[in-house]
Amino acid sequence: MASSNDSDAPKSTLPYPPIHKDKRFVVLSDWDGTITTYDSNDLMTDNLGFGKEKRRNGNLEILSGRDTFRDGFRGMLESIVANGHTFSDCEEYLKKNIKLDAGFKDFCAWCKAHDIPVIIVSSGMGPLIHAILRHLIGEEIANDIEIIANDAIVHSDGKWEIKYRHPSSGFGHDKSQAILPYRELSSPPTLFFFGDGVSDISAAKHADLLFVKEKPNGENDLAAYCQQQNIKHVMFNDFSQALPIVESIVDGYKTVEDVLA
Repeated sequence: MASSNDSDAPKSTLPYPPIHKDKRFVVLSDWDGTITTYDSNDLMTDNLGFGKEKRRNGNLEILSGRDTFRDGFRGMLESIVANGHTFSDCEEYLKKNIKLDAGFKDFCAWCKAHDIPVIIVSSGMGPLIHAILRHLIGEEIANDIEIIANDAIVHSDGKWEIKYRHPSSGFGHDKSQAILPYRELSSPPTLFFFGDGVSDISAAKHADLLFVKEKPNGENDLAAYCQQQNIKHVMFNDFSQALPIVESIVDGYKTVEDVLA
């Protein structure tokens, strides 16, 4: 991707410190379309913004490298604001329409029982993710999940805009910076990353085991990118399919190499 290559992240793209230094395994996951059954920002853009056709064309421009995720995503969100939808409107719309992956709650429970942290690494906006996660999964479970995401600026007139975590990066939020610091530890954990779309390109090369979610609507952008770049990965439909694979590695029955073979 032009100006957003994950091999030369700008110096202002600050890494996220690895707070789980003593863990043997860490799960990191995209939020939209991975933990949820549909991407909330795509849903808003398709129905509250400039529509699905323009949004899909924009995603393909990002995938081809002719545009950056940062700029394309900002354009999507600006179209929602331009149509008069406040941040509160968007939160209520998403609470009514976004659903949780059928296997995610059990996956989280298993991870907690095995002392494996689950971290959401999202190109979406933290306030919306927090609100929807609490709504879908409950306060107690939601409080156990760390969220690394962009922020939002809400103005007094009701208009709002995204505040990127890494504004000088073409990714807006360079997800690799939530992963790479673990690589510098003397005893790094095994890192599982779950994703589905163009926002996960910056992270795709850096996990020990990458899970790519199969999209029923055919918008398999991360899978297409992995095929282009020869990045080994495991396809999955929901977290109930991914759990036995993670469990086999944690219990020592298989290695990452076994799974990817």
